Amino acid sequence: MAFDGLAERLQETFKKLRGKGKLTEKDIKDAMREVRLALLEADVNFKVVKSFVAKVSEKAMGSEVLESLTPGQQVVKIVHDELTALMGGAEAKLNFDPSITVFMLVGLQGAGKTTMAGKLALYLRKRNRKPLLAACDIYRPAAIKQLQVVGKQIDIPVFTLGDKTNPVDIAKAAMEYARKEGRDVVILDTAGRLHIDEALMLELKNIKSAVNPKEILLVVDSMTGQDAVNVAENFNTILDISGVIVTKLDGDTRGGAALSIREVTGKPIKFSGTGEKMSDIEVFHPERMAGRILGMGDVMSLIEKAQSAIDEKEARELGSRMMTKEFNFEDYMNAMAQMKKLGPLNKLLEMIPGMNSQEMKGLDLSDSEKEMAKTECIIQSMTQKERRNPKLLDNPSRKRRIAKGSGTTVQDVNKLLKGFENMKKMMKQMGSMQKNPKKGMFGKMPF
Repeated sequence: MAFDGLAERLQETFKKLRGKGKLTEKDIKDAMREVRLALLEADVNFKVVKSFVAKVSEKAMGSEVLESLTPGQQVVKIVHDELTALMGGAEAKLNFDPSITVFMLVGLQGAGKTTMAGKLALYLRKRNRKPLLAACDIYRPAAIKQLQVVGKQIDIPVFTLGDKTNPVDIAKAAMEYARKEGRDVVILDTAGRLHIDEALMLELKNIKSAVNPKEILLVVDSMTGQDAVNVAENFNTILDISGVIVTKLDGDTRGGAALSIREVTGKPIKFSGTGEKMSDIEVFHPERMAGRILGMGDVMSLIEKAQSAIDEKEARELGSRMMTKEFNFEDYMNAMAQMKKLGPLNKLLEMIPGMNSQEMKGLDLSDSEKEMAKTECIIQSMTQKERRNPKLLDNPSRKRRIAKGSGTTVQDVNKLLKGFENMKKMMKQMGSMQKNPKKGMFGKMPF
């Protein structure tokens, strides 16, 4: 996560506070000094840091905290609330027009506008919208081609008039095309520059005047740190942006930009890019992000991720099969596929309350990922008959063939079979307990 360094420092600071039964003013001052350093190291704007620490200090020095039975927890709550407010308070939703809505994506070259245009289009289509991508970048070599490739990948149409037509005319023509084709959202992928210049801003102002976009979304690269804040300030002054999309929040960045932009520009972060896949776009929830930074987890995002990634009907059927004798290796493969849709294990663990940065650092998840890959190879080396009828694998020659085909050993195959049988027994017991609670492990208890 982008905020790993910040999260680690803050969690360590508050761990010391929680360990104390009573807090003095000196304890709070020392903690606030650590908070200030942590935020500055995370590349948060120094004016934002000064204001943030002043607000937290004022509230933490109150008698309500100093005389509380759990003063450490009270301070953490204050920091959580102030972090949430700093990032915007609540989720900022997209605004739509009754007929055709225009979203204009702006930003510097290299921020990831074209990819983000595709991610946003896919996000909207999943919510029953009919998006159209429009190629308004006629300057960057292969920019139009890149957008067409992105559109093809997600099966969303791309409107282009080539690189010889004025971008303002392209935007107006895209609106007409959307009207004819029954598209209700037009996403304009505009040109970026290596730095802000007058020609770029004039062109963007002209596009804005011509098509009157409902949202002007500034795409900023979180890896640029304080520069991202300066860029946001300049774009906002000239175009009056409606929101920000922060890309590469999954990378090894300090994340200060995400904590500074809202305070400096007054405009909310609406989305964040969290990976390389086209589906890796998340609505930005300030409260949930504050929870992640402070090691409180993000259960709501985990639930939403599961709901969007896993097919509910398939999961229900799989669950009922797991409780019966019917469960086989094809079901096992399906269950693994469903798990993989949720993303890497480290990203999932970040969302679990109590999994702080220190504990995450000590966890080596690479072995778990390797084991899953090995299991997959072994199952794929079985015939369909063997996958559907695991009893056939009692035959030693079959085990040898599978081990050879999967590049593993017979011991690995035996280990998988033993684990599979144990899981089936456990699931069967759980199934019988659901049908008759008195028979299970609770049956002998006096209630």
